[in-house]
Amino acid sequence: MIHEVDEVLKTLLGGGALAGSGIDVAFDAPTRDWAARRNAPTINAYLYDIREDVNRRQRGHVPVLDARDVVVKRRQPPRWFRLSYLVTAWTKQPQDEHRLLSAVLANLIPRELLPPAELPGALGALGLTVPLSVAGIQTESRSLAEIWSALGGELKPSLDLVVTAPFPAYPEYDAGPPVTEGAAVRVRTLDGVPEEAEERAHRPRQVAAARDARKAAGRRGGTGRAT
Repeated sequence: MIHEVDEVLKTLLGGGALAGSGIDVAFDAPTRDWAARRNAPTINAYLYDIREDVNRRQRGHVPVLDARDVVVKRRQPPRWFRLSYLVTAWTKQPQDEHRLLSAVLANLIPRELLPPAELPGALGALGLTVPLSVAGIQTESRSLAEIWSALGGELKPSLDLVVTAPFPAYPEYDAGPPVTEGAAVRVRTLDGVPEEAEERAHRPRQVAAARDARKAAGRRGGTGRAT
């Protein structure tokens, strides 16, 4: 699932005004050694945190449909995880880096929700819309300054990008075959003797049950008056 989110972000970060510009999109940790080896303008999206969004956790099971919309399996609802990326721009001039970050913002701000049709592989197969937020208020316990300190690098202008992606839950359970015949009802008298040998088709069930009950009550009432 994470590598599929990376694939989506690579398209988003390098699209828009940056399409065809030759700007590299990398997912490496932006350490001092990595920065020293960089020899071309680059946008870096470093995945620094993965946490479950427990507010989205659901219970129960969801149906799995085949091409005929028939339930063939059941599975647990997907679990949602917040993938936090540190997005930075790397060039020789700070002004150029600022221009790149501005272009990245222009690409990401309109894309608050990613539809299933734009998601690859198993991520798109879930049929769920994936939310995306950029440069929001940071609520995690670790600050960006602490992240840069852990990377051993100097603090740089950056965008905090969060993608909340579903992760499919396993296993799947086989579902029973679909119902193809209507239910039936058999009416008996109070002493347990069947009034009729055949079973009546129950379509709808409430109508047939009410009709049979009225007929049985009428016969019992008539017998009582004769006695």
